[in-house]
Amino acid sequence: MAEPREEDFLDDITAAEAEELAEEIAEIDSVEAELDALRAERDDLKDKFMRALADAENARKRGDKMRRDAEQYGGSKLARDMLPVYDNMKRALEAAGDEQREVAAALIEGVELTMRELLNVFAKHGIQIVSPQVGDKFDPQMHEAMFEAPLPGTQAGDIIQVSAEGFMLHDRLLRPAQVGVSSTPKS
Repeated sequence: MAEPREEDFLDDITAAEAEELAEEIAEIDSVEAELDALRAERDDLKDKFMRALADAENARKRGDKMRRDAEQYGGSKLARDMLPVYDNMKRALEAAGDEQREVAAALIEGVELTMRELLNVFAKHGIQIVSPQVGDKFDPQMHEAMFEAPLPGTQAGDIIQVSAEGFMLHDRLLRPAQVGVSSTPKS
């Protein structure tokens, strides 16, 4: 017996059945097209959702960083305004000679206690003193050169005088140390 051929099958289908099959095929094609459109929409929405999720996470991280920065550095203006108070108290204590210390011992002790308390408050709030020494190398990140002068026995870039100490607030510079720098060329 011979295998049926496609032409034999088509001969057995009536015109009505052929039309019905064509409609079903068209409906299947329509459903597949709709399914493809829904998949594309789903992928687009999934992409938008993932981007929105990432944006929300980035916004949360930015907010956390801003909050931490505000906690650590929010008082920097007040801290900067307190630095001249420290400078003046230090100059007052340095200017007091032995004779003044004997005559006004209680006053000098009060200024020293106030200075210690100011330093404790600075430490409590993360303010550290940047105190370069004569002979240290000039660091433009931490020091401000107030003048340059040739000084025998030094090399260019050596600190030859410290005019004022600098201050850091955590890891940020509040005020650079004010220094004089040697300009003596290398021999």
